[in-house]
Amino acid sequence: MKNTKQQEQVELNFKVFSEKLPELIKTQMNKYALMRDGEIIEIYNSWEDAHKTGLRFYEDELFSIQKITNNSVDLGFFSHALHIR
Repeated sequence: MKNTKQQEQVELNFKVFSEKLPELIKTQMNKYALMRDGEIIEIYNSWEDAHKTGLRFYEDELFSIQKITNNSVDLGFFSHALHIR
C-alpha cells in the first residue's frame, strides 16, 4: 500500500511535471525527469539512472520519475516498486 507521504510527493511532482511538459518535450523527449518536492532535480537518459540517483540521494524514497513524452504517464510511485541492482 502506498504511504501518504509518497502519494503526496507523486501527486505534487506529477502536477508540476504536467505543467512543464510542453517545454520539456522540445529538448528532452524520451528522457526521464527525477523529481522531488515539485522540482525537477535532473534529467536522465534512462529510468534506471534516474532511479539509482534518487535512491542514492533520497533515503526516504520521496521522489518520483517521469518520462518526457507526448503521452502523459505517471511513473511516480511505480518508480519505487522496482528495485534495480
